[in-house]
Amino acid sequence: MRIFGKGFNFSQDGPGNRLVYHLSGCNMHCPWCSNADGLSANAGKEYSTKEILSECISCKAMFFSGGGVTFTGGEATLQHDELLLLLQKLKNVGINTALETNGTSQYLFELLDFVDYLIMDFKHYDGEILKEYTGIGIEQIKKNYENNCNSGRQQHIRIPLINGVNTDLPHKFAEYFSSFDTSNTVFEFLPYHEYGKEKWKGNYKIQNGFITQDVLEQFKNTFKKYGLTITTT
Repeated sequence: MRIFGKGFNFSQDGPGNRLVYHLSGCNMHCPWCSNADGLSANAGKEYSTKEILSECISCKAMFFSGGGVTFTGGEATLQHDELLLLLQKLKNVGINTALETNGTSQYLFELLDFVDYLIMDFKHYDGEILKEYTGIGIEQIKKNYENNCNSGRQQHIRIPLINGVNTDLPHKFAEYFSSFDTSNTVFEFLPYHEYGKEKWKGNYKIQNGFITQDVLEQFKNTFKKYGLTITTT
């Protein structure tokens, strides 16, 4: 498994204190990405699943407040085989697992059998606009979202809010999400930031991406109107 970053984080990448692994490579090319240093599949360092499992077990005392291990990216599901094996082994030794994903994997449902907490991005409701900015369409993302709703599986949907990209019509997001059973789903808004701008080494293309507090409140109020549950981490 190829990893370009790892470390502990509390509550932002799943519940409790978590050991977070950033897996190398991504099938999207979001111009606002804060982890541009991990977009390449060749980024970082190669580890065996045995090495990672051993490290996770040695850190069990640190997984307080319901914590555990989180796999994120890049896009973690691109390393499907290794990820599935590790998730299975972590469950076997009683370690809580979380996955952060862009939702594009056709294998996601198989992985989720061994995931305690799912965080999934949903960057745009319009497939053409999504593909324009990220290079990937929306069909599989919607399929995964709808499957999770229909199965009653827990999911945490994160929506990055970028001025000029996806902030004009909050009700379009809400209309789509609320057309399914969201009793086990929470939604979180991530206002645009430039924390990873320097990682692009001069190739950062987003300009004037920041949103106002009014825009954020508009999204929150719209989602509440549609009966959708909002969370903050």
